[in-house]
Amino acid sequence: MGSLSMVKNRGIPVNLPRASTSVADNDKKPITAITVTEGNALYFNKEKMDQSELPGRLETLKANDPDPKILINGDGKATFESAIQVLDEVRKAGIKKVSIQTKGEPKK
Repeated sequence: MGSLSMVKNRGIPVNLPRASTSVADNDKKPITAITVTEGNALYFNKEKMDQSELPGRLETLKANDPDPKILINGDGKATFESAIQVLDEVRKAGIKKVSIQTKGEPKK
């Protein structure tokens, strides 16, 4: 199950969408960021990759950590389809801890 959370960004900088329900994630376990840019390019942490590389990267991650945490970090102008493709690959890899990074609403 996905959730909205705010954590330290390990991905590349993008224009995050806002969510009024964002909450801080205080878990200290390392998080792997998968970023979808405005142009739908993919990054694994800060390393650019092709969509075809994602399953192998996730398999390696899971082999090294049986319970990894993934943060999908998508630009607000990235296509929804690109983000769903990433989420689908994460789920196929059997990774259960996945969050979608957003930024909170501005304080009034």
